[in-house]
Amino acid sequence: MARTQKNKATEYHLGQLKAKIAKLRTQLLEPPKGSSGAGEGFEVTKFGHGRVALIGFPSVGKSTLLTMLTGTQSEAAAYEFTTLTCIPGIIHYNDTKIQLLDLPGIIEGASEGKGRGRQVIAVSKSSDIVLMVLDASKSEGHRQILTKELEAVGLRLNKKPPQIYFKKKKTGGISFNSTVQLTHVDEKLCYQILHEYKIHNAELLFREDATVDDLIDVIEGNRKYMKCIYVYNKIDVVGIDDVDKLARQPNSIVISCNLKLNLDRLLAKMWDAMGLVRVYTKPQGQQPDFGDPVVLSADRGGCTVEDFCNHIHRSLVKEVKYVLVWGASARHSPQHCGLSHILHDEDVVQIVKKKEKESEGRGRFKSHTTGPDRIADRVKKAPLKN
Repeated sequence: MARTQKNKATEYHLGQLKAKIAKLRTQLLEPPKGSSGAGEGFEVTKFGHGRVALIGFPSVGKSTLLTMLTGTQSEAAAYEFTTLTCIPGIIHYNDTKIQLLDLPGIIEGASEGKGRGRQVIAVSKSSDIVLMVLDASKSEGHRQILTKELEAVGLRLNKKPPQIYFKKKKTGGISFNSTVQLTHVDEKLCYQILHEYKIHNAELLFREDATVDDLIDVIEGNRKYMKCIYVYNKIDVVGIDDVDKLARQPNSIVISCNLKLNLDRLLAKMWDAMGLVRVYTKPQGQQPDFGDPVVLSADRGGCTVEDFCNHIHRSLVKEVKYVLVWGASARHSPQHCGLSHILHDEDVVQIVKKKEKESEGRGRFKSHTTGPDRIADRVKKAPLKN
């Protein structure tokens, strides 16, 4: 690919090569068939309302940051690879518990398994957001290397899934459609990429002007799209101009674990990125319970009233007549809402259940009779005596 010139004539050839590389890389990352169980990993039990993974090169201050935010002691020293396993800690923030994972430092070539990098990346895949800890005094190339390593194993940072509908079929060939004008791919190139994957019957619909890489990601189907915050540590050893330049980059924040600078801003940015929604319950005729909120998130289930009911108990949805909502999501207080209403942070919800139907009606307005259904079963009255 490096030797091939990039022009209109070679784009089909380059597209096929990209598809081949993606296909071979997926085969390399899959565990060998017939292997008895996985090797020793770093996975720890999920706990709390969210999960954050710390990723970065060795000796950038991940362990110190974990100790500062959670109080959990993680060994920190002046030599590289001090942390050799996954160390979890809990951040208590805004009535929620967020699990923070201190992972061993990864090096270039981690996606190929160097320095146990594959296990580190596997744990970060199971988290809600990634904090990429970088040294402010080092070159900007570290960020590109880490992003490249994570992309090699299917992690897409701060990207949205491409708007491409793809479905395999048994017969009928390949149907190709698009709702927008495509500038990066055309029908012939898509056919060649699908044939590379031995797909000859499929439905393909482009809803945006996507690239070849986006199409390959959709066909592979194992990509994870995650939010990432770039945390620049050790700002106390660089000039104020460099700090200002780093702080103005998108999705970036500058801190100093040594001088305890800007840690509250880091927590606030992390909270915004996770998009957690706290919902408080209100029993009928009583004050709301502001002590223990129900925490929802778009990544873990959703933020609708139905998700809120399922969070309390699975059978509650069938009994709900309507809900009363106070807060930012309500147009007026309180608002009568159905199950599809989307809740916002710090909303108060009161659930009104359906009343059980009475088995007996009242007086002459009985809903049903106690007599027999069929005419033949009716008891004949005795004839009147003359």
